[in-house]
Amino acid sequence: MAFIALLDLFNRGKERQNLFLKGLLLLLVIHLAGELFIYSGAYVYAPELAGLQFPFRILMGPALFFYAHATMSADKKIDKKYWLMALSGPALVVIVMLPFLFMITPAEKLALANPATRDPELWRISILTCSIVTTLFIIYTAYFLMLAFQLHRGHNQQLMERFSDIEQRSVDWFKPILVIWGAVWCMFAIEFTLNALGWRWFGTGRLLPTLEVVALAIFIQKALSQKVLSHVDKGVPRAQGTRTALLSEDKMQSIANKLRHAMHSEQLFLDESLSLKRLSEEVSESENHISETLSQHLNTNFFQFVNGFRIEAAKTALLETTKQVTIIAFEVGFNSKSTFNTAFKKIVGQSPSVYRKSFQENN
Repeated sequence: MAFIALLDLFNRGKERQNLFLKGLLLLLVIHLAGELFIYSGAYVYAPELAGLQFPFRILMGPALFFYAHATMSADKKIDKKYWLMALSGPALVVIVMLPFLFMITPAEKLALANPATRDPELWRISILTCSIVTTLFIIYTAYFLMLAFQLHRGHNQQLMERFSDIEQRSVDWFKPILVIWGAVWCMFAIEFTLNALGWRWFGTGRLLPTLEVVALAIFIQKALSQKVLSHVDKGVPRAQGTRTALLSEDKMQSIANKLRHAMHSEQLFLDESLSLKRLSEEVSESENHISETLSQHLNTNFFQFVNGFRIEAAKTALLETTKQVTIIAFEVGFNSKSTFNTAFKKIVGQSPSVYRKSFQENN
């Protein structure tokens, strides 16, 4: 799957997103080939190659973060500190592996595979090397997965601050993929350590390969289907947490009144592609001033503010008409029923159908 997906990418555009996806898939191919080399028993024909995939394996976490950066970040370049951190991983692995590479001959490596023929001293060196390499893999992978989580959260936050339709821009599939890959790589580290120590459990050689195949299949399908986001879809979220308001309370109250008037009287919320920029033009206030009013005065963001009016209109339609829920969802400005249901349940506390049914039963 990884190899075929890699070939498919070479027929696509040269966008940064595709470039970093190629790098990630290439590392996955090397990692999987290395595992196949060991578990298939092919290492007996070339024991000197055993372990050469380790420096590449530690790059998978950074590669996933770099792909996320190319896909979602407004920055066109990745900070040098992340490049240095990523490259330090393989360098440390190579240093740790030096005794294993140069103090143990291919014949001695082959002998280590059999408890009856292994040298105790060389076995200790091998175990120590594997333990340190696995620890480094866990540390680097966890660090870059955390960075990817933060990047995805920031991307979604800035979308909610600027757009009312974020479904096609939010890359929602990426968060569960991070969880799945994190679980797979954590299990891989555990399985690798147990195998190195000669311990086995009922899932050895079965559960991990199955999870890897599932995770890989989902990731490849989602990544290849992900459209390249435009520069307009990317941005920097406003500062997290409480901050000092730059506008006076009276000014924010005035802007809030303009916003409510635009929603109530002009019903701008019915436009499914309504953006902060469009609203700014309609009320003749800067985007920054509107964002500050929403966050500091109304304690919300653009996405939630607009959806609030959409849900109120939907509630009225549900109670006063017999229209289907899907039709109502599109009429009030949502571009998908699933998004409408999620927003409605979050605000009202129950699904649109249950809300309508409850009203009918009580009346």
